[in-house]
Amino acid sequence: MSRKISKILIANRGEIALRIIRACKELDITSVVIHSKVDSEGPWVKKADQSVLLEGHPVEVYLDYENIIKIAKEQKCTAIHPGYGFLSESADFARDCEKNGIIFIGPKAEHIELFGDKITSKNAMKQIGVPVLEGTSSPISDKKEAEKIAQEIGFPIIIKAAFGGGGRGMRVVYETKQFASLFDAATNEAKKYFGNGDMFIEKFVSNPRHIEVQVIADKFGNVVHLGERDCSIQRRHQKVIEIAPSPRLSDATRKELYRIAIRAMNRLGYENVGTIEFLLDEQDNIYFIEMNTRLQVEH
Repeated sequence: MSRKISKILIANRGEIALRIIRACKELDITSVVIHSKVDSEGPWVKKADQSVLLEGHPVEVYLDYENIIKIAKEQKCTAIHPGYGFLSESADFARDCEKNGIIFIGPKAEHIELFGDKITSKNAMKQIGVPVLEGTSSPISDKKEAEKIAQEIGFPIIIKAAFGGGGRGMRVVYETKQFASLFDAATNEAKKYFGNGDMFIEKFVSNPRHIEVQVIADKFGNVVHLGERDCSIQRRHQKVIEIAPSPRLSDATRKELYRIAIRAMNRLGYENVGTIEFLLDEQDNIYFIEMNTRLQVEH
């Protein structure tokens, strides 16, 4: 039996909080925002039906999910919307919301956890028939073992942080003599930014197209796509410009991307919104690389 959402606590700030407030008003749902002292005059605080001041560090207060859940219960909220960033990809937060009888407006905790690990998610997608790049199937930290695997795959390869993102902890290696120094550089960067130096290795695709497919799914097994975005223009493995729809896809390739994305979400029983990222090589072969289990900033 579905639980009715009558009051939502918005665990975020800024533009995304405003968008959630607007949606609440359209759906006749009461909105509650939390805010730090420095955000007291923010427009989202003024537009929400109710607001609660959080004492403490202006950033850390938005990450204290135990306190956020406590406030949601005190305010008699039936659901929490995490927006994007902050706690939106915290499986622990999603799990604790459900434990406390509060609806987490986002994917299931198990899927947030799955796609938070690039290697595990790649293995899971491979098991359900989604094409992936040749590479390691478990995290690796030993440099000599990693170099041996790289030679077996064949250069060029790319070294990636197993628990990273945003272009950090990544290095492309074109030949054996580069491997040791670039592996060290990627590992050190991963430790610095993510607190974990585990890496994985994949075959590097030259001149790739980076295409994302936006999906949305309900708990009844209905999945639809909301088109694709071409994110191929990048600097240091980070997107600079996104183009939607992609101007460089054939109709057949576009349909195949949508088919793969929808089928994967159905097979996994995924719920809510998400973005599946693919690489396409020069022959239009499609490879899954990762998934974002949250509302995209680019939405």
